[in-house]
Amino acid sequence: MQIRLAADLQKDSIVDGEGVRAVLWTQGCGHHCPGCQNPSTWDFDKGMLVDVEDVLLAIDELEGQNGITFSGGDPVYQAKECAVIAKYAKSIGLNVWCYTGFLYEDMLKTEDRREFLKYIDVLVDGKFILAERSLSLYFKGSRNQRVIDVPKSLAENKVCLVEKYKDPITYEPPKRREEHIYI
Repeated sequence: MQIRLAADLQKDSIVDGEGVRAVLWTQGCGHHCPGCQNPSTWDFDKGMLVDVEDVLLAIDELEGQNGITFSGGDPVYQAKECAVIAKYAKSIGLNVWCYTGFLYEDMLKTEDRREFLKYIDVLVDGKFILAERSLSLYFKGSRNQRVIDVPKSLAENKVCLVEKYKDPITYEPPKRREEHIYI
């Protein structure tokens, strides 16, 4: 089985999910979001074909990584191949994040994409929308995107956001009673 990648496995990223992470940059994306940070990864015929087994070997050589992030391009176009890699990453204790222009709800509609979801801890879903871009967001580029806790979402059969990564501008933490001490 082969996967089309835009680059070799990158290590030591601190911007593609929580912690120090490896990033698998997939090649190919049909969303073509205006303002995309990686338009060179759109073409499905570019990049390089790599044996999935070679990706697993590269993961084995990683040191000091908390997890792996699937990005691109859009990894969901290669969900079957990514599921194999994500399953392996989980089996050796890596946390798995994935960025996609697809919505979580749409991923549930096909077998390969549902299988991939089973091995993802955090999914950042939704197309990048330039008009909703903000540099104050946690691990996402535009306000419409969601940072989803996938295991919780699958268990509860509804989208469950990662609370600590909610939009800091629109998110209001729960109110708590203030204790006042008068002297």
